[in-house]
Amino acid sequence: MSWKNDYDPKLIALVDQIDKQIAPRLAQIDAQIVENEAKVLASFQAHHVAESDLNGTTGYGHNDEGRDKLEAIYAEVLGGEDALVRPQFVSGTHAIGVGLLGLVRPGDEILYITGKPYDTLQEVLGLAGNGVGSPKEYGINVDYVDLLPNGEADLPAIKARLRPATKVVAIQRSRGYATRESFTVAKIQAMIQAVRAVMPDVWIFVDNAYGEFSETKEPLDVGADLMAGSLFKNAGGGYAKTGGYLVGRQDLIQRVSYRFTVPGIGGEEGATGTALRDMYQGFFVSPQTTGNAIKGAIFESALLDALGLTVSPKWDAPRTDLIQTVNFGNPEDMIKFAEAVQRHSPVDSFVTPIPEQMAGYEDQVIMAGGSFIAGSTVEFSGDGPLRPPYTLYMQGGLTFAHVKLAIIGAAQETFFGKQD
Repeated sequence: MSWKNDYDPKLIALVDQIDKQIAPRLAQIDAQIVENEAKVLASFQAHHVAESDLNGTTGYGHNDEGRDKLEAIYAEVLGGEDALVRPQFVSGTHAIGVGLLGLVRPGDEILYITGKPYDTLQEVLGLAGNGVGSPKEYGINVDYVDLLPNGEADLPAIKARLRPATKVVAIQRSRGYATRESFTVAKIQAMIQAVRAVMPDVWIFVDNAYGEFSETKEPLDVGADLMAGSLFKNAGGGYAKTGGYLVGRQDLIQRVSYRFTVPGIGGEEGATGTALRDMYQGFFVSPQTTGNAIKGAIFESALLDALGLTVSPKWDAPRTDLIQTVNFGNPEDMIKFAEAVQRHSPVDSFVTPIPEQMAGYEDQVIMAGGSFIAGSTVEFSGDGPLRPPYTLYMQGGLTFAHVKLAIIGAAQETFFGKQD
């Protein structure tokens, strides 16, 4: 018996139509996977990765050759000079905070040029919360330039807003919980060029969440100085169980390493325990895992658009991250779809997600997706704040087949009635 027999014939007929429609686009992603994998493989070979490099260290982590080699690979593949790739980073937000706060000093300014940062970073930067430990407490100003109504960067306003105190210009690649499109590397390059025309020496930082290997270039390839990301997302490939990274100019990596640990130690210490094998293997498969997730997002977009929902990006639009948004227009359908996503997860499929208030978020948030690694968003999941237009942010997928089955199942339950 075929798995298709479990679903409404009208839905399966639509799926067959969508498969034919998106086939050329999926072939483009397959070619991109090979190009990115070639870079990773060449770097592994050039750095002579050996079995002994996967073992890790204890204690202070002195002479951790595997750690140092992995950081050299990250730097080479992602376009930097040096990197910090550590299991001690508890999240991408942590890596971003270390990067930004490690660059600035009292009297300096951090200027976001892609609108207001997303919810969890607002407390880090002192834009929300009580400000304790934030840049404001140290006399560091944080500001942002609003985006244009169409969601694009306002280049004239950015140029006009730059001033001598601006030490760091920050760019958020992904949309976060905003309605705008995520920024492609080409658009990031245009922003960098606009900034450099006014302040050639300002440090440009990119929050690269969900972006690694979603294109064949990275922000560092087009002029950024430093970028950060999470190993729960693309770069961990679904293997890394914790951690984050910073990669960029060597002098800036040294500077922020003193924030990561303390001055005088920086990145010289930090045991890797048993994490290195997963971190190496995750980065090696990351081009494939990222490609699988993007192919899944293309399928999601095409099918849900055909079912009458508002989706972004469209299935044939350029992709620069793993995020696919779906607007439901009301909380009931949004919650119903999220519950169906949970039921089609490999882990905790029997759990019902419930909207709740979460630290760092202004509204109640619903999160769905049973993952092998807790909170991993390179694994298939969906989440979003319960506020108009009631948008679920879908991301991840270790395999294209799982994303496809989960979306078909969720569509069945939400729009065709739950099957016995």
